[in-house]
Amino acid sequence: MAPAARPKPARPPRNPPKSPRPLQSAAVEDYLETILQLIETKGYARVIDIAAALGISQASVTNMVQRMDADGLLKYEKYRGLTLTAEGRRLGENVTHRHEVLTEFLRLLGLPEDIAYRDVEGMEHHISPVTVTALVRLNAHLVTTSYCS
Repeated sequence: MAPAARPKPARPPRNPPKSPRPLQSAAVEDYLETILQLIETKGYARVIDIAAALGISQASVTNMVQRMDADGLLKYEKYRGLTLTAEGRRLGENVTHRHEVLTEFLRLLGLPEDIAYRDVEGMEHHISPVTVTALVRLNAHLVTTSYCS
């Protein structure tokens, strides 16, 4: 009797389904997160403040801010500063929430702050809303159990 033919391994689809969340670039998300933090702590965000917070040149910040203005994420007036639009604020709050959830999770696992910070900066841009929701539940569970005490 001849051996049974092995099934071919499944291949990923050529056109994988789109994420339900429109993907912003990691750089745009970092800018929105930083701008939101500056506005919440200082009451305003200027190009010079964003450049200092991100450790990049003011010229680079100006270019990105102008692009984000054209994309409707903020309103920028040269020499006056900027404000987030409703959409920019929503996206900034979303990335900040992902950052906080991931940070809490890695802290609960006992990772050193420097490693947690570095890992969160990479992961926060690639995590799905479903996973964030699951991590929120897991974090709450870990906090209420003796696992992380």
